[in-house]
Amino acid sequence: MPQFNEKLSEIYEEVLKRNAGEGEFHQAVHEVLESLGPVLAKRPEFVHGKIIQRICEPERQIIFRVPWLDDKGDVQINRGFRVEFNSSLGPYKGGLRFHPSVNLGIIKFLGFEQIFKNSLTGMPIGGGKGGSDFDPKGRSENEIMRFCQSFMTELYRHLGEYTDVPAGDIGVGGREIGFLFGQYKRITNRYESGVLTGKGLSWGGSLVRTEATGYGCAYFVREMLKTRKDSIEGKTCVVSGSGNVAIYTIEKITELGGTCVACSDSNGVIYDGKGLDLDLIKKIKEVDRGRIAEYAEHHKHAKYIAGGNIWEIPCEVALPSATQNELNGKDARALVKNGCIAVGEGANMPTTPEGVKVFQESGVAYGPSKAANAGGVATSALEMQQNASRDSWSFEFTEQKLEQIMMGIHQACYETSEEYGAPGNYVMGANITGFMKVANAMVAHGLI
Repeated sequence: MPQFNEKLSEIYEEVLKRNAGEGEFHQAVHEVLESLGPVLAKRPEFVHGKIIQRICEPERQIIFRVPWLDDKGDVQINRGFRVEFNSSLGPYKGGLRFHPSVNLGIIKFLGFEQIFKNSLTGMPIGGGKGGSDFDPKGRSENEIMRFCQSFMTELYRHLGEYTDVPAGDIGVGGREIGFLFGQYKRITNRYESGVLTGKGLSWGGSLVRTEATGYGCAYFVREMLKTRKDSIEGKTCVVSGSGNVAIYTIEKITELGGTCVACSDSNGVIYDGKGLDLDLIKKIKEVDRGRIAEYAEHHKHAKYIAGGNIWEIPCEVALPSATQNELNGKDARALVKNGCIAVGEGANMPTTPEGVKVFQESGVAYGPSKAANAGGVATSALEMQQNASRDSWSFEFTEQKLEQIMMGIHQACYETSEEYGAPGNYVMGANITGFMKVANAMVAHGLI
């Protein structure tokens, strides 16, 4: 794996000092900087213009109070965030996450990753991210509505289809986007469809958006295996998580001929050697909003492992699709030992640096999140296109565009890795490809 040169070491030390205590952000920056030594050698103007330092500093960081009333009439106070990181390629674009783990460091790591992910799609979108430490779990629909209305009452002034366009993420699905959009429309007196993506199909949403991140990850893994003259067909796969990304990763992997035998949630792991019953998982998670343990009540042959580690289940393809740093070095070694040949990241930065090193040194085809899960934001950008033209595309047409985008991302990453002497290193390929487009735009725009 490439190492820091002296200049990159200086830049990274500066990032650490300026952003103390933000471990996930430090990790994301370190992972990108590791790839950029050869770029700076070829393009000294990036050093002179301090392009990397400017990319590592968000253009704008917004933190605000979110007061709301629960169903008992008690006042609750949460904290809201929006980090508008880089607009060199277009309006800020990135999701909103509602989860108790959310803090500024988490949002900055997600926003930093989003810059390069959005660049890789080839779409005209910059990078940003937002959210709150609000936990929707266990809250009534009215409580969630009141929270979303309070959140948007502050955030609306920073948004616009040419300024900043949020979407959903963990804890923010179609219901929450609806409440947020309704409040935006109420405050601004504008039906500005392009200001949020992930909307309902009857009021400006795009077909395939729900499926996009999972489908895109499956397509990326398919392309990685193609370069090795292999395919997903007949492969045993495990997918961590059981939310939106995991469900539609399972769906597309199954369509491509793979067999998904395990998924999980924060309480445990379900293992079904016959292949997961996707319709049942959808009912449990999307309709009933239940826990994955309920799966075993319907399929007695399946095994539920409370607090289990999904990465101990033998598989040929692993698809971490839950949250950051869920797969560590020990897990990676277990996967390799049990015959894993490919990893596609559906979640954002789900593998620790030690885990990534294990995969790369073992020759596993490893697709990093900024490339493998870019299908979600790519389809959000397609939704923006449809909104701008007052148009609505068919599922088949939109999915075809998504597939083409993911194939293009894979090709660009693979070719860049070859150009810089590390064929098959998708981490290096994704980082350099994403960085170059952003850096060139920043140079063109001058010192701003």
